[in-house]
Amino acid sequence: MPSQLLSIEVTRLDAGGARLRLTGDLDFDSAPALIAAAAQARADGHRELLIDVAGVALCDSSGLSAFLVIGRGGQVRLTGVNPQLQQLLDRTGLAELLAVEHPPAVGDEVREAG
Repeated sequence: MPSQLLSIEVTRLDAGGARLRLTGDLDFDSAPALIAAAAQARADGHRELLIDVAGVALCDSSGLSAFLVIGRGGQVRLTGVNPQLQQLLDRTGLAELLAVEHPPAVGDEVREAG
C-alpha cells in the first residue's frame, strides 16, 4: 500500500498559539516536514503548538521522534489521537512526556451537567 503524503495546515490560535493539522502518513519521509513547519510556527511567534493528528493514518518511530524534537522547543499538545497512536505512545512511554488531549468520554457531559 503506497504511503499517503502528509499535508500540514497551520492555523493561528488565540494567545500566541498555532494549530498544525496533519493529514496523511507521519513517517521517515514526512517527519522532517513536520519539524520544519513547527520551527516556522515558532519563528512566527507561536509559543504553544497544538498538533491535531486526527487525520494521521500511520505514525512510525520517525513521527514519534518528531513530536519529541518539537516538544524541546516549547509547549506542545497532541489532539485527535486515535487508539492505535495512543497505544504506541503508551508502550513507548511518550504518553507521559507529551501532553495528549482526550475528548470527554460519552456520558461525561451528562454527569457534569446533572
